[in-house]
Amino acid sequence: MKKSWLLVIAFFCAITPLHAATPQHTFELRNGTFLMDQHPFQILAGEMHYPRIPRDRWRQAMRMARAMGLNTVTTYVFWNVHEPEPGRFDFTGQNDLAVFLKTAQEEGLYVVLRPGPYACAEWEFGGYPAWLLKDRTTVVRSLDPKFMKPATDWFQHLGPIVKPFLLANGGPIIAVQVENEYGSFGKDHDYMRAIHKLVMDSGMGGTAEHPTLLYTADGGVQQPDGSLPDLPASVNFGPGDAVHETERLRAFRPDGPRWVGEYWAGWFDHWGENHAVTSTDKQVAEYESLIKQGYSINLYLLWGGTSFGWMNGANSKGTDYQPDVTSYDYDAPISERGEPREKYFKLRDAIMRVTGVQPPPVPPIPGAATYPVRSVEESASLWDNLPKPIFSPRLMSMEEIGQSFGYILYTTHLDASQSGSLVLNGLHDYASVYLDHVLVGTLDRRLNQASLDIPSAIKGRELAILVENTGRVNYNIVLRGESKGILKSVQLGNRELSGWTIFSLPMDHPEKLNYRKMPCSGPCFFRTSLVTSGAVSDTFLDTSAIHKGFAWVNGFAVGRAWNVGPQASLFIPGSWLKQGQNSLVALDLQADTALALQTVDHALWVPSKELPKKN
Repeated sequence: MKKSWLLVIAFFCAITPLHAATPQHTFELRNGTFLMDQHPFQILAGEMHYPRIPRDRWRQAMRMARAMGLNTVTTYVFWNVHEPEPGRFDFTGQNDLAVFLKTAQEEGLYVVLRPGPYACAEWEFGGYPAWLLKDRTTVVRSLDPKFMKPATDWFQHLGPIVKPFLLANGGPIIAVQVENEYGSFGKDHDYMRAIHKLVMDSGMGGTAEHPTLLYTADGGVQQPDGSLPDLPASVNFGPGDAVHETERLRAFRPDGPRWVGEYWAGWFDHWGENHAVTSTDKQVAEYESLIKQGYSINLYLLWGGTSFGWMNGANSKGTDYQPDVTSYDYDAPISERGEPREKYFKLRDAIMRVTGVQPPPVPPIPGAATYPVRSVEESASLWDNLPKPIFSPRLMSMEEIGQSFGYILYTTHLDASQSGSLVLNGLHDYASVYLDHVLVGTLDRRLNQASLDIPSAIKGRELAILVENTGRVNYNIVLRGESKGILKSVQLGNRELSGWTIFSLPMDHPEKLNYRKMPCSGPCFFRTSLVTSGAVSDTFLDTSAIHKGFAWVNGFAVGRAWNVGPQASLFIPGSWLKQGQNSLVALDLQADTALALQTVDHALWVPSKELPKKN
């Protein structure tokens, strides 16, 4: 009875309006208990990432959290979206962190901020900007000055944006995480102390008079390596692990808070694997048990959203490589486009049972629609639209030529004596190999493929190797070697090739290519129109006609398409569309005819095709 009453207090503390003037609330940890304004407080949080949810839905997202009975939202800050080039910062539009935080405050929610600088989150390179790898000797996530200097500069820029939203300054931020699951990566406590100092020096840690609660988050086994003795620790785990993971937390920090930094309410998807579907009833029962025991808990995720553009991450243990799909649906309580699932309502009921508090009504979400797509009449061959080349005696990575995403093309010329096995040493990640613009074969890092046979032919053949960045690894020490392109050498018949012409293909403005009204095969762009009428709604592009490629709508980079599954559609927010004709561009690396594209009003997931045997 006592715990239920404390939860009621916590709920009403959360819905009290927050004002950005003198401090209206205090939040602290005392004797292992969170206190809000001196009263026991239980964090009931849901994670959502502002770059993954269309900006016009942020308020809807907050209201969905409140309607579920939550009092807090949690978000990462992804360094790479905010500093895409060294010293060039972007906090506008979809990246407007201040507006996201202000919206949470206006909707009566507290915020737990996870600024990194490492995030993980199945996000490209774990949130690190790719330009950190321009110098291949840089050791990211370490005390290497070549990493710590830009990380320090980043935090010094981020701090002034965050500081007005700290609770002590009248804002909604009650806690800031230091690093992220570092115990799963390393055990350099000097490094962790350095990151702690970055947070403090940036101002995100508050002041001596009004400190911000700082904390760490790790799996139970990894906590000794990833935590700091002077900071509270939270524990991360998934369904079925609550009993032993919370036991580990209590054994490690018997006087610390009962705090679950991440409770995994779903799972993510890799290309070439089946779509993840998790057990709602199992999750709800365990979640309800945890909040009954007084645990503060963050649902990861409440609303997963979409890793728009090129921002999907990848997993690897060193010898394998598993790139993530564009959708970050995660089988979360709220679907990719914002629809509450059965899981949402069952978790809502569980919270009501424990707190005895009726949350606000669940806000409605407009339905999705289908729109006609005009027949494709215009195409542009990649070969006819190559940019100015770079000439180099050796291979260069994407990062070395100042590129982060997309494709990189390497070409050289062979003579008649050169044939045999072509070996790409250090392929990251997917290569299409051409002789005189004719596809010879493909090599896929996922499948540990690195070689194919090149037939002998007439003198003067052009060898072209088109390499796709399929997503940088975001987890594990492997991320330190996540440069893209061909990282070591290309050998043909035991002879290393040299003298390369290199083309940077970031795919920034595909609508500006030289399109023609003629058929196209091979790596081709296709341009057409998606036509809306009346009120504009969300839709999904059916990508099943695309072998492997990408799509853009009105210049927005929507995401990847790949017929290996499981994702077979791309979410297009209604806010990206206008009434009438909308530009639609699709890239297909293996086009054999004009694409027949269509939209659907729901996400498409297909069983993954059987993967070939690995070499």
